[in-house]
Amino acid sequence: MVANGEGRSTAGAIVAGGIGPRAVTRSTIVLIALRVGYAYNWFSPGPALPAIGSTFGVGPEYWGLLVAAFLVGAGLFQVPAGLLSRRYGPRAVSLWGVGLLAVGGIASGFSPTFAVLFALRLASGIGAGLFFSPAIGLVGSLYPPGRRGVPVGTFSSAFSLGAALGLVGTAALLPVVGWRASLILGGLFLAVLTLIGIAAIPRAAGGPPASRPSPKGVPFALRFRGVWAIGIGFIGYEGATFATGQFVVPWGESVRAWSILLAGVVGMMFVLPSVAGGPVGGYFAERYRNHRTQLVVAAVAGAIVLAVLPVAGLAAALAIGFGFSFAYGIVYAVMYVLPHYWAELPNDEIPLGIGLFNSIQLAGGAGVSFLFGWLVETRSYAVAWEVLPLVAVSTLVALVALPASRPADGAGPRRAGASAPP
Repeated sequence: MVANGEGRSTAGAIVAGGIGPRAVTRSTIVLIALRVGYAYNWFSPGPALPAIGSTFGVGPEYWGLLVAAFLVGAGLFQVPAGLLSRRYGPRAVSLWGVGLLAVGGIASGFSPTFAVLFALRLASGIGAGLFFSPAIGLVGSLYPPGRRGVPVGTFSSAFSLGAALGLVGTAALLPVVGWRASLILGGLFLAVLTLIGIAAIPRAAGGPPASRPSPKGVPFALRFRGVWAIGIGFIGYEGATFATGQFVVPWGESVRAWSILLAGVVGMMFVLPSVAGGPVGGYFAERYRNHRTQLVVAAVAGAIVLAVLPVAGLAAALAIGFGFSFAYGIVYAVMYVLPHYWAELPNDEIPLGIGLFNSIQLAGGAGVSFLFGWLVETRSYAVAWEVLPLVAVSTLVALVALPASRPADGAGPRRAGASAPP
């Protein structure tokens, strides 16, 4: 948030948008809260997968399809979200997105068939896609260079807090109210946060929508090699983090014979510690330019830890969850801070760039999630867990194409036509 010593610099940096330090702090807090509610609705179906399967008579292969449907929706609409953000502003598009996700979550609880639930999870994923890249671009735009790392890293890692609440909350609610009501309550939670966001985030946040005509040709962000390197490089890791978050609770129940609440606690450990990893990653990403090294070291460390899971008991599973989650908290924070320090990337295309690499990761991650479910169905959980870390690291080779970053203090040339740092 904005410390007292930072307020004057922040206010001076964004005075053109008419937003003062208090509005910056309020907007950041609300956006972080929306990120929590958004992530809750990503992960709330995870503990409910066996109950959903029992209701509709489908097994783990179809559970993987349900997980993939959300990722496909989120992935397909990342780039449109960036384009819409340039046209209508990041505030409007991000709030449209969480509103759609909230409605999809509520409606999912009333699904009469698996096909309807599949379609609603796809629609919910579209809402998630519309929210994320405009929202993270909005958070970054509220702060001047040199002070973005911690708020952007905190926003990134707030996803894990929401995911943990989704896993444990659904695990606790299922025996009491069933899977339908648990999904409805998650949607209502996000709907309330969305209304707060509409009221609390100033319309000027993120700057006005583009008043000039869009330049002809393909936007630079869509052809910038750094965006593609990050997108392809983390396909495996995106799939691994999402498959782990969704399947670790059913695995704990069916293979380790843990109660659903205990399995939910273990699942929480696979997401919650990244809340600490996010600010750590943001801190290092902003102060040092060896971003490729930061990303590879953290990602490989997380994959090594995850590889031990098939033979882990309760205590070891908790420790593995902590290590894996902390590592990917660092990875994603570095990833989302990085576009703010690519000299070639125009500022108003940062949400578009983030949207594209998220789209690539989510589309590939959907395939990884389906593969995991298929391996569980046709082989075993043990085989699926053994394959997952290998898939996670296999795509990191694309990071050889990652371009250098400009100095963390914001100095250095910007691409011609790019706006000055806010």
